[in-house]
Amino acid sequence: MERTESIANFSNAIEDNSDLKDDVIKFKNNIEPYLYLLPSAIVFATFVFYPFIKTVYISLFLTDPQGNLGKFIGLQNYINIFKSADYLNSIYLTLKFVTMTVPLEMIVAFILSVFANLRLKGIEVIRTIYTLPIAISSASAAVIWMLLFNPSIGFINYILSFFGIHGIGWLTDVKYGMISVSIVNVWLNVGINFIFMLAGLKSISKDLYESAQIDGANIFVQHIKITIPMLSPTLFFLITVDFINAFQEFGVINIMTQGGPVNSTNVMVYSIYRDAFFNFRYGNGAAESIILFILLLIFTLLQFASSEKKVFYK
Repeated sequence: MERTESIANFSNAIEDNSDLKDDVIKFKNNIEPYLYLLPSAIVFATFVFYPFIKTVYISLFLTDPQGNLGKFIGLQNYINIFKSADYLNSIYLTLKFVTMTVPLEMIVAFILSVFANLRLKGIEVIRTIYTLPIAISSASAAVIWMLLFNPSIGFINYILSFFGIHGIGWLTDVKYGMISVSIVNVWLNVGINFIFMLAGLKSISKDLYESAQIDGANIFVQHIKITIPMLSPTLFFLITVDFINAFQEFGVINIMTQGGPVNSTNVMVYSIYRDAFFNFRYGNGAAESIILFILLLIFTLLQFASSEKKVFYK
């Protein structure tokens, strides 16, 4: 009898121990993923979430030249911004800059990637040349292009002189300021777009093109009916990234034009920089930053809503 009770107690202890082990494993499975995420969460909280909350807070105050908070004024900074003709013009210039750069970056990169995907002798060298701008910082690129755009000794005006065009002030003429910084921005970003598109083209089966050729489709039709639909996830990703990057362009404009000539390149990010660090209106600068964030969020959501339905996921 005692032996039977001992065996029963031992069995119960094993079952209890097994239940405890299951509870430990379940707890570990539930908690362990969050422990891996903890370092990233700390970094994001320190360098993203806290600065964002602090910016929202500062935008509700008047500040002194040292950035110290003064009188609480609520949404008055936002109201003042939208009453400013200069700021409304910076929104227009930003949209103009995005329109001038993003489509051109995508089109040029697509053409180059299609060409680089051909089986030609020495194509690896050409691919390397296409990607070289990636290795150049925006500051270095701006200095290089300032020399090229120089109205007196610049190579671009030298070439144009052979066609009877003389003395274009690329960085001093209101008509050409935005064109100049857009050219540099396109040149800088085409390389990364090219790499992603070329990788996407490599994943498209050659059988699709062979079938299209048998059906009599020419090269143009093949790219419209096969390449673009099959490449749509990559195109969607690049359009979104290029769109956000264009809205946040600063380095090239800061070095080449400083928002000029006559505020013709004073985009939203440079307007924030000028208000905060030249005019020492930190409250206004913070409010402009929040408006830029909201605009980016709205445009990105609209882009997802309108474009994602057309994406063909393989």
